[in-house]
Amino acid sequence: MTWIEALILGVVQGLTEFLPVSSSGHLEIGAVLLGLQNSNNLLFAVVVHLATAMSTVVVYRRDISQLTLGLFSFKSNEWSFALKIILSMIPVAIIGLLWQDEIEAFFSGNLLLVGSMLLITAILLTMSHYFGKREGEVTFLKALIIGLAQAVAVLPGISRSGATISTALILGVDREKAARFSFLMVLIPIMGAAMLKLKDYFEAPAAAGISMLSLVIGFLAAFLSGYFACRLMVRLVKKGSLIFFAIYCALIGLVAIISQLA
Repeated sequence: MTWIEALILGVVQGLTEFLPVSSSGHLEIGAVLLGLQNSNNLLFAVVVHLATAMSTVVVYRRDISQLTLGLFSFKSNEWSFALKIILSMIPVAIIGLLWQDEIEAFFSGNLLLVGSMLLITAILLTMSHYFGKREGEVTFLKALIIGLAQAVAVLPGISRSGATISTALILGVDREKAARFSFLMVLIPIMGAAMLKLKDYFEAPAAAGISMLSLVIGFLAAFLSGYFACRLMVRLVKKGSLIFFAIYCALIGLVAIISQLA
């Protein structure tokens, strides 16, 4: 992977991580179009996902600061919210620990899989547009269900933000609270996966099939574009404009499927 290709894919990741169109699916499509399907796509995907997680930290820095201070001052609201975040992370942690090799096998340029999962993302977004009162809080049960949606989103083509926010809205969670919970719940799983993958890279960089320069450029591109996409997504969720992304995911999914079958 050249630095130009890393730059392109980094921007794609940053723009699509927070918009409900599946960043992993778009990375797979981009890798195929650039002829990179034989590269170590998962390592690059993990690094640019780390970049967008860091952009989330910047956007929600006040929320994270208040949550941290609340935990140390033993405020019940912050402790309750933190426990819900932890509960939501359990499903994806179990899948990541038990089925890591199986997950990696999905990142192989299979556009039929990506297209099919994009269609599922479109269905979830459409359902969230028409169902749910969206005035409630994130309860412990809802946090677990949203966490299960995040676990399913390890598949390329299932949008993590789309799956988690749509699930929250279908469960009746307030729009702004749904976006906030969705973006904060992913921080620790992404950072943990990135640290483990980077550890493997530094132990055997030649075996990774990608240079450090490409990883750094991809990281910076994803961070900057992700920052702006995150702020945009928060505004879009408040306005209830997700149905347009459902149409987009359905069209891209169909194109990916047809291109694979043709």
